[in-house]
Amino acid sequence: MPGMTDTIKNAFRIPDLRKKLLFTFGMMVIYRIGIKIPVPGIDPVAFTALIDRFGQLGALLDIISGGAFKQVSIFAMGITPYINSSIIMQLLTVAIPALERLQKEGESGRKKIQQYVRYLTIGLALLQATAYWFATRTASASTLPAAINAILIIVSFTAGTAFIMWIGEQINESGIGNGISLIIFTGIVTRGPDSIATLYTYFRQITLTSNVLVSIFMTLLVIVMFILTITLVVFVQMAERRIPVQYAKKVVGRKMYGGQSTYLPIKVNQSGVLPVIFAISIISLPSTLVSMFGKGGAVSQFFQNFSSNPLYYVIYGLLIIGFTFFYGMVQFNPIEVANNLQKNGGFIPGYRPGRPTSDFVAKTSRRLAWFDGLFLVLIVLLPTVMSLITGMQGIWFGGTAVLILVGVAIDLVNQLEAQMVMRHYKGFLD
Repeated sequence: MPGMTDTIKNAFRIPDLRKKLLFTFGMMVIYRIGIKIPVPGIDPVAFTALIDRFGQLGALLDIISGGAFKQVSIFAMGITPYINSSIIMQLLTVAIPALERLQKEGESGRKKIQQYVRYLTIGLALLQATAYWFATRTASASTLPAAINAILIIVSFTAGTAFIMWIGEQINESGIGNGISLIIFTGIVTRGPDSIATLYTYFRQITLTSNVLVSIFMTLLVIVMFILTITLVVFVQMAERRIPVQYAKKVVGRKMYGGQSTYLPIKVNQSGVLPVIFAISIISLPSTLVSMFGKGGAVSQFFQNFSSNPLYYVIYGLLIIGFTFFYGMVQFNPIEVANNLQKNGGFIPGYRPGRPTSDFVAKTSRRLAWFDGLFLVLIVLLPTVMSLITGMQGIWFGGTAVLILVGVAIDLVNQLEAQMVMRHYKGFLD
């Protein structure tokens, strides 16, 4: 089966797809250039020291922003406010009937909701930029008055997020789609060479301080765990539970319709990486606030060192599982699935249409949510286990980064294949 590279090669042979791919690549180049533009009026050394105190949340934000966070770039906040606003609007759409009706209106309703997402993104970006300025207000590197310098820093951060949001929307309209995901994907991929260099330096230190056999063993262990992690994530991302469905025969005029057997697919990993992002944001919030606004003391010291406490990982894992169930309930409605089957004359063998079918689908979905939650906990905590075994802090290939990379890569291949199939072109799935 040809790989992702072959799919992109095939897509380049189609003129309109080639144009979309080149446009997307150009937008990514602009994004990478913007990462190098610093925010005026702020000391990068003091800001980087603040990010280091954020712990895992700061590391995650730096990964998602492609390194712009620690470089104090205008893109330092990355696309995080947009992601948060999209999630908030998605939850509000379920909770508020007016927004739910608006979503069902079709393209016009979705455009209005997207406009609300933009407004909410700017609001969240202003709040986040204000918090960053407040935390580093003593590290001013400008001769301007304090008030003007504060406005300059806040506006620069917010404008950077707005521009990234615009890049993502342009990719959706004129590129290959999934603009926001591709921006995050590009940021993580560009961090790869630096991470490999870090691993190489670490293994050289092992060679100098230990024997050659220990160095070889550690190197092989990291490589094997890397391959196993990628394989496991790909398998779970593509796995689905297929519930058999039978459609009853019906006669319309002189013709008979229905009677065929098919299946109802339910993805194992319905929530993607969102439960991990939610969990790490909540569990890191106290230590982040203490790092930004705390004035020392025993309480501040406890929260700043909380990530080294075993209780931290227990709470972290429970939050991931909890958000997996929560997001599954938001995204998947068993009652609606059962009603659609009944309207179309379909039924699950062994279960009556209506309530029994919805109960069975809900039970199956909950079982998959347990598996998905435990899988996410395993993948996210794997770097910690590897750090304890190898003695190296911050194994770069684990957890959230791999989930994002694999998920975006699979979506990219599927999207290119769908467009090639529409043009009657032999692609990756043939």
